[in-house]
Amino acid sequence: MNRKLALVYITGLLIGISYGLHGPLLPLFAKNVIGASYAELGLIGFANFIPYMFFPLFVGIFLNRFNNGHLLSIGVIMNSASVYLLSIAQSVPEIMSFRIITGVAHAFFWPPCEAIISNVSKGKTRVRNIATFTGFFTTGFMIGPLFGSILLENFDATYRIIFEIAAYVLAASLVSSLVLSKNRPKTKHEKFSFSSLKEIAKFPHVIMLLIYCTASFGIILSIYPAFLNDRAMTIVDVEILFFVFGISRILTLAVAGKLAKHTSLTLIIAVFSISIGLGISFFVETIIEFAIALILLGFGFSIFFPLTLEIILSKTRRAISGTMIGAYETTFGIGWASGPITAGLISQFFGNDAPYLVFFIIGIGVAILSISKRKLLEPNKNTNL
Repeated sequence: MNRKLALVYITGLLIGISYGLHGPLLPLFAKNVIGASYAELGLIGFANFIPYMFFPLFVGIFLNRFNNGHLLSIGVIMNSASVYLLSIAQSVPEIMSFRIITGVAHAFFWPPCEAIISNVSKGKTRVRNIATFTGFFTTGFMIGPLFGSILLENFDATYRIIFEIAAYVLAASLVSSLVLSKNRPKTKHEKFSFSSLKEIAKFPHVIMLLIYCTASFGIILSIYPAFLNDRAMTIVDVEILFFVFGISRILTLAVAGKLAKHTSLTLIIAVFSISIGLGISFFVETIIEFAIALILLGFGFSIFFPLTLEIILSKTRRAISGTMIGAYETTFGIGWASGPITAGLISQFFGNDAPYLVFFIIGIGVAILSISKRKLLEPNKNTNL
């Protein structure tokens, strides 16, 4: 295995473990300890993801100009600090401010990793390598809740202690990110033009899929744990369900290369899977039923990322690949930010189960529209990057 790929994978694994440790617990902490309402949970999610609407764009500009390992290290340092600060949070505004830092930090994590992988990948190996990286991150996100449930059940750990542990795990990834920065890569110094960002507008149907999928994903990350808790799921039950969610994502990514042979069909099935998973969540009550919903959601959320990125990069000139990665991740931010705030407001005024019915209906519409535009959801056979 390429040394740089191995280091990126290790970094992704450690950051995934940290996210899995604290991510599902944060909405429960905010609701049960701080006293946040569903609208405030939506605001916390919005605060977390709103920076991702802008910062990936600027990080994308830097990808071809600066050492990607240094950019990644900046993200790790900021992320570690923001997660640790959660352990001392006493109010919703404080949590929101710390999550803003997390959102900025994440913009220095994912795009540089994508750029490093793309730079060392050749031809069709890019989808496989990005899927593998996502798989390592997702494996960490799967292991994290399992560790969390063990700490909660056997060591009487509090939310705040788990946040501290998650920060330490995240900080450990600084070792691999710094090693990545040792070998200075060849940098490009093309004159940047914001007009190159218009290239992303050439993919309206991909953007539509991205915004729906990421908005739904943002709901699952920001609000769903609190919803499960209100449906009589204990804290340990929530951790177990997110462990199941992680298993679904891992199994999906393991076959991403084969699924990439039928990109448009796979993406359409993924949207249906997300929509149905959300619809099931509206009706069910038991842990087994929620597990089925999360298995469907895990499949959809995992497969759309490497496939949509491949569609865009395969049709993009190499010279603006960094900018396009930034624009692509910015599109993620739009969905991630809009999903939680929308769901939070819907929950507050129409009931905490209402968002899942609404997004189920929207998902069916997006899937049907995608069927009619299926030819546009295929990558070029001869990639440019």
